[in-house]
Amino acid sequence: MVSNVTFSPIVQFLPDPSRWGVDPSPIPALLAGLAVILTSTFLLRSTKSDKVYDLGGIPVFTAWNFFKNRFDFFRDHIRKSGGRMFRFRVFQHRVIVVTGEQGRKIFLNDKSLDMGEGYKILSGRGPSLEDIDKNADGSHDARSFINRLLLLLRKDRVADVLPVLLDDLHSRMLDWGTKGKINPFKEVYDLVFQMTVRMATCRELAEDKQAIQDLRKHYFDMEQSRTPVSALLPWFPGPAKKLKAKASLDLYILVMKYVTMRRKAGAASSDPIDILITNGDSDEVIIGTVMGIIFAGIVNTGVTACWVLLYLGSNPKWKERVMKEYNVLVANHTNALSTEPLHKRLASIPLNAWEDELPSVDLVIRETLRFTVSGPFLRRNIQKDIVVDGVAIKRGDFMAYPTFEAHMNPDIYSNPDSFDPDRYLEGREEDKKETFGYVAWGAGRHPCAGMKIAKLEMKLVLALMLLGYNYDIVDEAGKYPDILPEPDRNDATKAQPLGAPCYLKFEYVNK
Repeated sequence: MVSNVTFSPIVQFLPDPSRWGVDPSPIPALLAGLAVILTSTFLLRSTKSDKVYDLGGIPVFTAWNFFKNRFDFFRDHIRKSGGRMFRFRVFQHRVIVVTGEQGRKIFLNDKSLDMGEGYKILSGRGPSLEDIDKNADGSHDARSFINRLLLLLRKDRVADVLPVLLDDLHSRMLDWGTKGKINPFKEVYDLVFQMTVRMATCRELAEDKQAIQDLRKHYFDMEQSRTPVSALLPWFPGPAKKLKAKASLDLYILVMKYVTMRRKAGAASSDPIDILITNGDSDEVIIGTVMGIIFAGIVNTGVTACWVLLYLGSNPKWKERVMKEYNVLVANHTNALSTEPLHKRLASIPLNAWEDELPSVDLVIRETLRFTVSGPFLRRNIQKDIVVDGVAIKRGDFMAYPTFEAHMNPDIYSNPDSFDPDRYLEGREEDKKETFGYVAWGAGRHPCAGMKIAKLEMKLVLALMLLGYNYDIVDEAGKYPDILPEPDRNDATKAQPLGAPCYLKFEYVNK
């Protein structure tokens, strides 16, 4: 639950059940799509401006790479513009990309800019690109989601479920065996998926491995259907459209099964679905909340946990430093003479200690996120016109801010391509050179409401890995890779390594 978990855009893309299965005739759809392309090309042509770099061209072609390779799209056009703002169109929608400290401040602070509305159109995940009502205030859904998220992540509830999370992790890691090689972007990812499902649903679902496997498959089917064609031509009756419709329906049915089960249960529990039922929420609201939390968790926290292990595996100094910190934590809060297994001893450590007594781990997570969070934040101006560096952002316009513009900026971070968690310590504090120089946990009006639980989940995975196993990074041949992996920044949802596969060679050492 990193970055934009304050209001997961996925929540808005669960289709209306009344529309599932409706497959309009392709001929009218194609004609309507052609009309939109012609209209947006000839009637909504961009005007020239010295203050903003205008991409121009036919919108559907100009925006193609925005939906296909977003990192490359932003990086290349920022270079071409000389670091200035630039703008382009997605059909009739005008998108302004802001850069620099001043643009960043307005983007993250101005009350006219709405995050939820920004993601509805530009995320590329929705079942359609229907326009929205510019007159809507756009804030109710965001506030409601945040309120429910905070209800489910109350500190007392997290403290109560912490031992269960460790049990879940232990059970999953037993499946690895005592020695072998794992793909962290599968096995470690699954660990975070398991914890996130536990934190968002109910015991029956969290303990049903087949249901969790199905849930993961449906989600990745939705991701597989997210193509430039499905985003720019949502009316086109191709395979991506059908896959998205099926995956959406399957997700809804799966979660609805457990919501119905909990409604029929004789007594309420402290599980999340029961809390939302007691809160008076409808089935649709509960499903939207559950899916928003799960998707935010697996897309962000799951990916980051994998990369933390890789960065530690390639930086022995930091791996040793973090291990020492965990050993001190265990020594201070558990019985050294206990014969209980590791996950049981870790369960006795209070929540406050997990949050406050692992400063080096916090630094490593922070630096990892600087590398992996590189995609754009999105907004829509739903109120009055605003001006950024002399450029008018009109009501109804969309805005984007590419986070790498801060995170990989050499004017903010020295040697930005190097892994250096010390850069945040007092005396350096490179992230404070500019306003909002670090935005991986959100910033301004939208800080990450799920930051603490995201950090906790990663810290639990690290504890069991570093204290329970020896591990090294290896390639397919079982050797230390010649080239260390880098995130695929065009794949914002998975950020898996570019190039050859990378594995963790492990051996269980803690009985």
